[in-house]
Amino acid sequence: MKKELTPKQGEELLKTLKARFEKYMNRHKGLDWAKVQARLEALADKVWSLREMERTGGEPDVVGHDRKTDEIIFFDCSAESPKGRTSVCYDREALDSRKEHKPKTSAMDMAAEMGIELLSEEQYHELQKLGEFDAKSSSWVKTPSDIRKLDGAIYGDRRYGRVFVGHNGAQSYYSGRGFRGSLRV
Repeated sequence: MKKELTPKQGEELLKTLKARFEKYMNRHKGLDWAKVQARLEALADKVWSLREMERTGGEPDVVGHDRKTDEIIFFDCSAESPKGRTSVCYDREALDSRKEHKPKTSAMDMAAEMGIELLSEEQYHELQKLGEFDAKSSSWVKTPSDIRKLDGAIYGDRRYGRVFVGHNGAQSYYSGRGFRGSLRV
């Protein structure tokens, strides 16, 4: 797969990201768009990943700045789990273990293809402080190895005004469960 954007695609994406950045200033207090744009223009491979996040319904937005590395941090900020990433089991091992009714791919494989990481449980909670996400859906989150070794995986959602982290067999998949990603630029 070609991991480059045409100039027009890049321009359209930057316009979309800038509009979202300006609309949701509460997500990235103290950052200005010029700094974000400069980082994006210098790292074309990261822009391709952001376009994949956008193309699959993630609505990526800036949620932080790592002062040690000077990286800008993006999370998927769509109200519900991204539509283009649902009906996936957790990882390749889970996908391979299914005997029938296999989904097309897994969350971990899809994230790797997109050049992003699944949100960790901690990042998922950080996201939920910025708004109300996954009120009607749920999202796989990066599962600790001790849980994964037991064939489990974890997901997050928001119900009854609270954020919950639950568990399923890693091989399970649902039309209302996708995954949210993060990208450091």
